[in-house]
Amino acid sequence: MEPIIQTENLCYAYEEDNGRKVPVLKNVSLTVGRGEYVAILGHNGSGKSTLAKLLNLILTPDSGRVIIAGREITSPDLTEDELYEVRRSMGMVFQNPDNQLVATIVEEDVAFGPENLGVPSEEIRRRVDEALAMVGMQKYARHEPHRLSGGQKQRIAIAGIIAMLPDCIIFDESTAMLDPIGRRDVLSIMDELNRERGITVITITHYMNEAARADRVIVLNDGEIYMEGTPAQIFARPDALTAIGLDVPQCTDLIHALRTAGIDMPGDCVTPEQCADAICAACAARGMTFPPM
Repeated sequence: MEPIIQTENLCYAYEEDNGRKVPVLKNVSLTVGRGEYVAILGHNGSGKSTLAKLLNLILTPDSGRVIIAGREITSPDLTEDELYEVRRSMGMVFQNPDNQLVATIVEEDVAFGPENLGVPSEEIRRRVDEALAMVGMQKYARHEPHRLSGGQKQRIAIAGIIAMLPDCIIFDESTAMLDPIGRRDVLSIMDELNRERGITVITITHYMNEAARADRVIVLNDGEIYMEGTPAQIFARPDALTAIGLDVPQCTDLIHALRTAGIDMPGDCVTPEQCADAICAACAARGMTFPPM
């Protein structure tokens, strides 16, 4: 798989008021493939959001390299035009949608990014309509963003990024402030962007069930990569996650509890659907049947 993002020995430290440097990321090296869906997990203060900001050069690393689509964006020789192109290709959706909405009308907000890229008016109109349709917000095109719910605002923020046609979108705790319905809707959009449009999706989250939807999970702990693998590989090690203050998805926890109780549970289960299938298979193996629904 062709890499779209690479970091090499990435380091970053915040400076406190007293001038003391506090390391946040320590020699982080990772690769994200083009079209991949990656979840980044970690407890508060583990460096997740700092990493996201470094990938888009919102922050500048103290040392190390960031390479986007083969271009080193941390190079001192990077021109303004090259930096502009990199930032165009890397969209970012933040935790609080209010921090990302800039216009007083929904469709104008979605058009803001393409306008700044110099996209022709007719093309902007097409992109805005398509982006709003994708997030299910066409009928709100003429509404005022501040009158919308949190989930609706987040959808508008996502539409604004989609309209810029990025190669990769980073979701930085983008569901943290949403209710369950809003969270479900945003997760569905992430899935569609990745599975149907081939956009690279990186989601930074502390929700285990969200990470279970990804192709690969990277776990950060105290600024370093602690674990990396498929969701099944990561959540098969609940003790290692618990040791750094994390949990596993509820369905995975249930499967482990059943196995501990001596019940032979087939497969690695990280989603509710997989869990239900495994339980049905275990019941069938024991000769248990269920009445038709």
